[in-house]
Amino acid sequence: MKKGLILITGATGYIGSHTVVELTASGYDVVGVDNFYNSTDDIVGRIGKIIGNNEGKFYFEKADCSDPVEFERVFEKYPNIVGAIHFAACKAVNESVHKPLLYYRNNIVSLLNLIRLMRERAQTANIVFSSSCTVYGQPEMEELPIKETAVLRRPLTPYGKTKQMAEEILSDSVVAYENMNVCALRYFNPIGAHPSALIGELPNGVPQNLVPYITQTAAGIRDHLSVFGDDYDTPDGSCIRDYIYVVDLAKAHVKAMDKLLGREKAAPVPQENNNSPYTTAEATGRWRVYNIGTGKGVSVLELVKEFIKVTGVNLKYEIVGRREGDISQVWADPTKSCKELNWSADTPLGDVLLSAWRWQEALK
Repeated sequence: MKKGLILITGATGYIGSHTVVELTASGYDVVGVDNFYNSTDDIVGRIGKIIGNNEGKFYFEKADCSDPVEFERVFEKYPNIVGAIHFAACKAVNESVHKPLLYYRNNIVSLLNLIRLMRERAQTANIVFSSSCTVYGQPEMEELPIKETAVLRRPLTPYGKTKQMAEEILSDSVVAYENMNVCALRYFNPIGAHPSALIGELPNGVPQNLVPYITQTAAGIRDHLSVFGDDYDTPDGSCIRDYIYVVDLAKAHVKAMDKLLGREKAAPVPQENNNSPYTTAEATGRWRVYNIGTGKGVSVLELVKEFIKVTGVNLKYEIVGRREGDISQVWADPTKSCKELNWSADTPLGDVLLSAWRWQEALK
């Protein structure tokens, strides 16, 4: 049964492409938008091969979401959009430190354009926003695993700041505009690739994320992997993150859109021990925030050793100094998303790493 037409910005990117697949499998039609800033045009065809006989259809338009004229043409061509999932953004934490203006312009302007066009052009202004655990900054040990009600600290990088600004913009918009419904998904560290090995993480140039650097090193493309720091206050001294399978993450977006289109109002957020700055937005019942993670922290060195174990491929790595902008450790408490979205991330880490390696091998 068809569920309606969903707009996905950044549709040929890493998470966007996997979400297109899961949305069409769930019965949604999808119009994807991308300017290929951090992807390639062949991803459109790869998505089509995976979708095959899925119930939903996939349409694609090349456009820059930060260009209001280009972006508006998409809405003119597809007037039946009932919801949007907003991925389009620059996303490399370390790069944002050195190119802050690029991140502020692209990440914020594209969102402002989306909000305006969803309100003026779409049938309903339902938006699922691609947020990040970076909005929590470095949590205190007693806050781990981190809940949605945790303190939002000042992020350490321009990338993180754009995610926090975007949440503020969206929450203010929910309060101001009665036709807006927003779900912000704060996800942790997506890894892995689609089981078909037709889509996966494909960074331009030198990878900024851990797993593609691991797979490229294992494939001989990189000489060695640099582990940034072994002197953090963690069991083995390396940073700890919550690594979530990208397909599980994509399915969370489907669940979030189902929730918004069901017109079900959000449950009141308990005010005791609630440090949220969005209490006014929460009171509308049209603002939702969910952590999307596994609930388990894994260190960089643990991840490297697990990759070697499941693939049987040796990996040369060396410890170097800390990297600017990195936090020591963070992992999610996904209880709320599991309960309210009826979602879970249960793919074993070894299987996820194998999927990433198969994707790397397919690229040869």
